[in-house]
Amino acid sequence: MAKEKFPVTPAVRVLRQHAIAYGEHMYEYEEHGGTRVSAQALGVSEHIVIKTLVMQDEQGQVLLVLMHGDREVSTQALARQLNRRAISPCKPEVASKHTGYVFGGTSPFGLRSALPIYVEASVLDLPRIYINGGKRGCLVSLASQDLVRVLSPIPVRVATTKTGVA
Repeated sequence: MAKEKFPVTPAVRVLRQHAIAYGEHMYEYEEHGGTRVSAQALGVSEHIVIKTLVMQDEQGQVLLVLMHGDREVSTQALARQLNRRAISPCKPEVASKHTGYVFGGTSPFGLRSALPIYVEASVLDLPRIYINGGKRGCLVSLASQDLVRVLSPIPVRVATTKTGVA
């Protein structure tokens, strides 16, 4: 069986444009499998697989949050830190309209619209992360400092586990 070629997505083009050293990782995408499936397939900790979450505030302003795969976003804590009344996940069609990516294949690189990008501060402590490459079943690995260099995300502390604050 021939190995599938890694796609050249808008995200990959941005990484190349900025001369970022990155790894290409493909896996069998599973609907609703999330970072658990990709981490298992690649043999890495779910903590270093970073999910790109598209959210919006009470005014409908869209923003991205980059979070560890094994953590959730406390939308209350995020709203407080951003001085907003409320923040909630976007519907997939709204997310796609603003990012240019299909739900499950959203990368913070190569967005259709310029959006504010927030990152859980502890992600920046990781030497290397895995993040969506702009298509379902495709992750790129890169130094977390390269993420900072290209995106200039704003650090926040909003991570929770399913049982409370991380």
